[in-house]
Amino acid sequence: MAMRRGMGGGAGWRWLPVVLCLMVGCACAEAQVEVDRVVAVVNNQVILASDVELERRMFSLLPVQDAGGETAASALERLTTRALIEQQIVREDPKGMDVAGAELEASLTELKQNLPGCRQQECVTTEGWAAHLAAMDLTAEEVRGYWANRMAVLRFIEMRFRSGIRIAPEEIEKYYREKLTPQYGKAADVPPLERVSARIEEILLQEQVNTLLNDWLKTLQDAGQVEVLDPGLRSAVKAVGDAGDSKGGGR
Repeated sequence: MAMRRGMGGGAGWRWLPVVLCLMVGCACAEAQVEVDRVVAVVNNQVILASDVELERRMFSLLPVQDAGGETAASALERLTTRALIEQQIVREDPKGMDVAGAELEASLTELKQNLPGCRQQECVTTEGWAAHLAAMDLTAEEVRGYWANRMAVLRFIEMRFRSGIRIAPEEIEKYYREKLTPQYGKAADVPPLERVSARIEEILLQEQVNTLLNDWLKTLQDAGQVEVLDPGLRSAVKAVGDAGDSKGGGR
């Protein structure tokens, strides 16, 4: 069974006319309910303040190193970038965001096994997983939706950019000689090339994928319309994007 997810993370995307209708009071009967705030629009697809907050909470589940550097601006930058990618996926294949249920369950099982906090909560059980997520103000359903979207995006990137890249043996040897070897103080400590060649190939592959992906994202950004409506986030998001570009890292 395949799972179909809407574009964007967790809380889902709302279309701009509907949100604006709510904001001007079309739902007068719900006047006592606090209306979510639009912070950005990506090709007529809105990102709400609640989406940004959910993205920030989801960040703790991702395999990243700089968890302390997470901000609302970095979360919004990821959301706008991912929206552009997801829109392009669906444009090329209306079923491109579908993820098989068995694949999703296998990936979530791996996630639970690798999360340090899950060891204390016994995340292999439904109750333990729910308790672990509740501590981060998340639900299992939100994580399933987010993780399915993430898997679809990563699959698209893999197929579009990585599959055609070939790393020549000469490139591996050059990396080994010029970058890896100097990291060791003694020649005797340097691991043999055959032992690290697979890892070096993976590094070189990822570098090329990141370059291709960033160039492609720049094309999408130039062709699309991304508008950050929140004044407090507008300059901060630009700074986050500029920092990512200077590092040459993938999003």
